[in-house]
Amino acid sequence: MLRTRVIPCLLLKGGSLVKTVRFRSPAYIGDPVNTVRIFNELEVDELTLLDIRASLEGAAPELASLGQIADECFMPLAYGGGVRDVATAGQILRIGFEKVVVNSAALENPRLITELAERFGNQAVIAAIDVKRNVVGRARVVSRSATQAHALDPVEWAQELERLGAGEILLTSVDREGTWQGFDVPLTARVTAAVNIPVIAHGGAGSIEHIREVVRTGDASAVALGSLVVYQNKGMGVLVSFPDKSALTRAVRGA
Repeated sequence: MLRTRVIPCLLLKGGSLVKTVRFRSPAYIGDPVNTVRIFNELEVDELTLLDIRASLEGAAPELASLGQIADECFMPLAYGGGVRDVATAGQILRIGFEKVVVNSAALENPRLITELAERFGNQAVIAAIDVKRNVVGRARVVSRSATQAHALDPVEWAQELERLGAGEILLTSVDREGTWQGFDVPLTARVTAAVNIPVIAHGGAGSIEHIREVVRTGDASAVALGSLVVYQNKGMGVLVSFPDKSALTRAVRGA
């Protein structure tokens, strides 16, 4: 069984780090390179960067900026946003990233997941699923920063992404993202029970207890954190940090 990973998930927009709430109202956090240096000092195991501008506007990844980040980073890196073909993924991996995250492009061209897995290996491909509940509470897949809805059940889409060759699933609850209210544990549990690849739960973490719940009850293989690692607390100012590792260990191991 894989060791549970706790991964800062940072949002890029126009070369800056931002944080959203339910994918809206991006607030400035700081410079990505300086933030990566802080996470180096905190000895974080892994880091994910998602460019929300590239996703929404269909822009190409800003390779020069990503190269600077990769040069400073001492931990494994994943990047998502604007990855629409094998050539672009190759550029990102060559500058020092270990994984690419694909979301909207997979919905438009599912074969892309297979092409990436065949070229770079399953371990380099994270398929992202953004999920939003409708007025009756039914979970549906959304894309392009939650501006486009799809008639897809997230569990069925996760199974298809696994079949296509994805090595991991990044599962984000749009309704919980940036709220500090906790993960969508029932959704996470449904997806993890349906696939045999790691599922990274994302969206809503506000405490160690939330991490404990999604790992123990939702059976998440990993947890991605946003607000919890860039703010002092809910409603308070920016403070790049990482939860106490001994507390995390107790949470995810059941001690």
